Amino acid sequence: MSVESRLAEIGLTLPEIATPVAAYVPAVRSGNLIFLSGQLPMVNGELPQTGKVGGTVTPDEAHELAKICALNGIAAVKGLIGDLEKVVRIVKVTGFVASVPDFVSAPVVVNGASNVLLQAFGDKGVHARSSLGVAALPLDAPVEVELIVEVAE
Repeated sequence: MSVESRLAEIGLTLPEIATPVAAYVPAVRSGNLIFLSGQLPMVNGELPQTGKVGGTVTPDEAHELAKICALNGIAAVKGLIGDLEKVVRIVKVTGFVASVPDFVSAPVVVNGASNVLLQAFGDKGVHARSSLGVAALPLDAPVEVELIVEVAE
């Protein structure tokens, strides 16, 4: 079953590639690795929610925003290589959670992204990960996710 078919089974579709908010590109390939720029939870060019997790943004809301970040990342990979079936594995996920100082559940939030990757890619979606709480993210986004992806020649 294809990656996009797996996503459709859980009610998700790939968005258009999110437009960068500064001077960078969404993804760069070096050899068999694709390094994605940080993916914000953009929907149709806008953030659906802003603020800090544990403040104006609940952990559940941030978890959903992390899913959007992952979908944006998958779209960026597809935009670069054309065919998601060329993905060998998701190597690394780094999740940043803009949160109030006493919020300690960044890993729970970033699970939103990890779960989408696992559902989309199956065993190829098993990855190493870091989840970090930070003071602020671009555009006051609550979540940002970076990916490193291995692809076939």
